Amino acid sequence: MPATYIETRLTLNPDYNDILMAELAEIGYESFVESSDGLSAYITDTSFDLDALQQIIERYQSMTAITFESQQLETKNWNEEWERNYQPIEVAGRIRVRASYHTPDPAFEYDIVIDPKMSFGTGHHETTTLVMEQQLLLDHQGKSVLDVGSGTGILAILAEKLGANRLTAFDIEEWAYLNAVENAAMNGCTHIHVFQGTIADCPAATYDIVLANINRNILLQEIPTYTEFLVGGGTLMVSGFYEFDIADIVQKAEEVNLRLVAQKTLNHWAVLRFEKP
Repeated sequence: MPATYIETRLTLNPDYNDILMAELAEIGYESFVESSDGLSAYITDTSFDLDALQQIIERYQSMTAITFESQQLETKNWNEEWERNYQPIEVAGRIRVRASYHTPDPAFEYDIVIDPKMSFGTGHHETTTLVMEQQLLLDHQGKSVLDVGSGTGILAILAEKLGANRLTAFDIEEWAYLNAVENAAMNGCTHIHVFQGTIADCPAATYDIVLANINRNILLQEIPTYTEFLVGGGTLMVSGFYEFDIADIVQKAEEVNLRLVAQKTLNHWAVLRFEKP
């Protein structure tokens, strides 16, 4: 049965849209649509927490006037909704992410086809772009990759296209797990193993590259664990957090002797790349 979603419409100064999206993502909101007078945010009805939402609103009311209203959306075919609005994205002039119904563009070196099972999780987010840009800078040839919280599988798919030949990807959500399997097959990937679960369910192994595009709280909890999965000289790439969280993420990584080698921001979102000695 399709998930039922709650739509929360927030009216506020649009300058605060990005920070509110980051806060709302922390309490389970999955997708956002910005407008000239604020934003709309979407969450499953089972994850909706009115008290947590009100706490966020109260924190920012001294900075900008905020009003909100929430309503349950009618169950609908989210794929049809998504197809009406989905446009391909282009990364660094080398990667094009498209749906299966879009015509391939031979001008791009890497063609990635993503058909999500629902409108949420298309990979159209600044953090996905940031991670993919950094992936282009890494040698993936013959390397092993662990994709933490893989969503649609887009990062693992790019990693295989870049030459990685042993890849593990996982997500706690069943729809994401199933979708990543489908997308990997659609892109002709044969080296990606996908499972449903968390880092605690990941079989003991080491990897040359670990990718984690999740959120601040999970990263702060799990970076020490990710380090255990890295080979010496391996790379940990993390994103999914706001730029003002960079210092906390770097501190946690340095506590387990990781060395920061690159960082970049886009519309206040950040990616950090570390190396293990």
